[in-house]
Amino acid sequence: MKNAAKLLDQLMEAPNLPLLAEQVNARLLEEKKRRQAFWEWVTPGIKAEFINGEIKLHSPVTRGHLRVSANLFKLLDIYIVIKDLGETSYDKGMISLTRNDYEPDICFWNKEKSAHFTDETMLHPAPDFVVEVLSKKTAKTDRTTKYQDYAAHGIDEYWIIDPKNQIVEQYWLQTIPVQEYALVAKWRIGDQIDARAVPGFSIPVAAIFDKAICAEVLKALFSSGK
Repeated sequence: MKNAAKLLDQLMEAPNLPLLAEQVNARLLEEKKRRQAFWEWVTPGIKAEFINGEIKLHSPVTRGHLRVSANLFKLLDIYIVIKDLGETSYDKGMISLTRNDYEPDICFWNKEKSAHFTDETMLHPAPDFVVEVLSKKTAKTDRTTKYQDYAAHGIDEYWIIDPKNQIVEQYWLQTIPVQEYALVAKWRIGDQIDARAVPGFSIPVAAIFDKAICAEVLKALFSSGK
């Protein structure tokens, strides 16, 4: 966000700023048409995102990626259901931000936001909590475009999970001096991670990477919900 403010200051110094603004508006209008076409084209069977004017198709992920995202989603979703905190999505839940449309690995919306959802909702607003599991093809986007866009749209918490090195990077949104993410910690096996955006959600990091440990935590969640 600091770089964006600096870029804006530089543009304000340009004597041909009105001409540049016209060119930008023309390109954004054309991009809007492509985005509307994307909404009409994309189906539940297609894994795709609309990022900065381009359609990004995603190839199948590895078993390691699937295991990590599935473990965390089970833990989060069951906790949300037991505590009646809102709604979650896994893999195919599309969020529609000002310019781009993403399908994060995991999302959570609180009760206030999710109260407006219907069975026909396909394009969701910015969630309160979002998780991306890194892969070779998506790591750069997860750490740059999405990182900046999620912060700009007020998503309170962002986890970036590295399945290969078994690390969870936890980011919380801060608004002072500017609105951007601050790294809380890089959590590893043996650590306990607490989500700020999901009240009371606290799990051992190992449960994200190990199916057996995930099962034990799930049993404890079910027991606490009785």
